[in-house]
Amino acid sequence: MLEDAMQVGFIGVSDLDAAGRFYGEVLGLVLEDARPFALVHTSAETQLRITLVDQVKSAPYTVLGWAVPDLESEIDRLVATGVTFNRYENMEQDERGIWTSPSGARIAWFLDPDGNNLSLQG
Repeated sequence: MLEDAMQVGFIGVSDLDAAGRFYGEVLGLVLEDARPFALVHTSAETQLRITLVDQVKSAPYTVLGWAVPDLESEIDRLVATGVTFNRYENMEQDERGIWTSPSGARIAWFLDPDGNNLSLQG
């Protein structure tokens, strides 16, 4: 059964050097250098493969996200590195770009260098 298997997520990028700087230096993921096709981040329960593709097709929805213990602090840290958080029409977001869902989940979105929509949830 897959319920006990480690999940592997994939995200397409057009430039592994830029992705390495963004996912490694800005987001702080520890990356294994698995060039020439991908960078790999492995945590205790998941693996993320940042995969080189010929053409990135950005999705209009979140493709990857992280649940963080202190949403405001993580947003502030990323903003200090130059990350801009998305604002969406017809969504009530606070000064940091955090939207509170009807269930109470608090979410903020930002883009990677290829336009992949990423999120933080606190």
